[in-house]
Amino acid sequence: MADFYQILGVSRDADSDTLKRAYRKLARQYHPDINKEAGAEEKFKEIGRAYEVLADPESRARYDQFGEAGLGGAAGMPDMGDMGGFADLFETFFNGFGGQSPQGGRSQRRGPQQGDDLRYDLNIDFKSAIFGEQREIKIPHLETCDVCRGTGARPGTSPKVCPTCGGSGQVRRATRTPFGNFTQVAECPSCNGSGQIISDPCSSCGGNGVKQVRKKLRINIPSGVDTGTKLRVSGEGNAGLKGGPSGDLYVFIKVKNDPRLKRDGINIFSEVTISYLQAILGDSIEIETVDGKENLNIPSGTQPNTTLTIENKGVPRLGNPVARGNHEVLVKVKLPTRVNSEERQLLEGLASHYSSQNSNTNSGLFSKFFGKDS
Repeated sequence: MADFYQILGVSRDADSDTLKRAYRKLARQYHPDINKEAGAEEKFKEIGRAYEVLADPESRARYDQFGEAGLGGAAGMPDMGDMGGFADLFETFFNGFGGQSPQGGRSQRRGPQQGDDLRYDLNIDFKSAIFGEQREIKIPHLETCDVCRGTGARPGTSPKVCPTCGGSGQVRRATRTPFGNFTQVAECPSCNGSGQIISDPCSSCGGNGVKQVRKKLRINIPSGVDTGTKLRVSGEGNAGLKGGPSGDLYVFIKVKNDPRLKRDGINIFSEVTISYLQAILGDSIEIETVDGKENLNIPSGTQPNTTLTIENKGVPRLGNPVARGNHEVLVKVKLPTRVNSEERQLLEGLASHYSSQNSNTNSGLFSKFFGKDS
């Protein structure tokens, strides 16, 4: 059998604050939404079970004296329940381990409970995703009541031990079956499994120990995020109950499209259209990049649908903003459909010169592309 004190990494004389700090640290480390390693979920359940027992003075005293056998059933497993229906048997079995039963049964709620994680969908501009920014958001979430400090009881009072279950959060009923006598374990109907009764609830939170507030948060969006990027803000989910740790806030990013620039990973793509003379002679033109206006050198003799690269003008790599992708420019060449007389004479003179250098080319080539005089 595992030693609950060793599981939490505390000494046997540890006080309640030490137990709470150890539990919060380990619960956050092994939470299955955060830790995807094999065995993390079982470790998380084991930590919760250990803290549930040691945080309650009565169960801790029984454990110190008798070990897990003093907690009701061998190896910490409660007696199996009503054989009148196998569903109840399995529900009791799974609930004993603090998990969800096949029938949707709830686990015991006596000990601290971690708060729920929250999701927030955030739309950002194209360039904000590339270079990052800080955004202020408002989220509704549960916070520990500042009046009763999470107890749920009016200040000056405290919760009482439930007289129905004696603080265990469970009631037991003996059942005779063809297989023998069994004990059914169920959630206490008086305290709903908490083991406590609040006779004088806090007027601020209604006895819940938490209340919903709308909180402002400043979110740091790192450079290089993209649609689907998930940012985790630790401890900004719903507050935990009975001293349990708060959940986390997960911000899901969606990036707006840009009409001129396209993104693929860490590279940026755009198109530019130049004249046939620019393609033949070469030129230097100004194009739009994520950094603003940049000069693009068009080499002489550039062919249609050539891709030119501007290095290090793409997207910073997420987690390493010093490393950036490239800006790839697809060059399209626009040919005139009509030319005037002066242009034709010039082109035909060029064609004649070129024809003398290459017998396979003739002046009729230009007529084919440029048509009749305008």
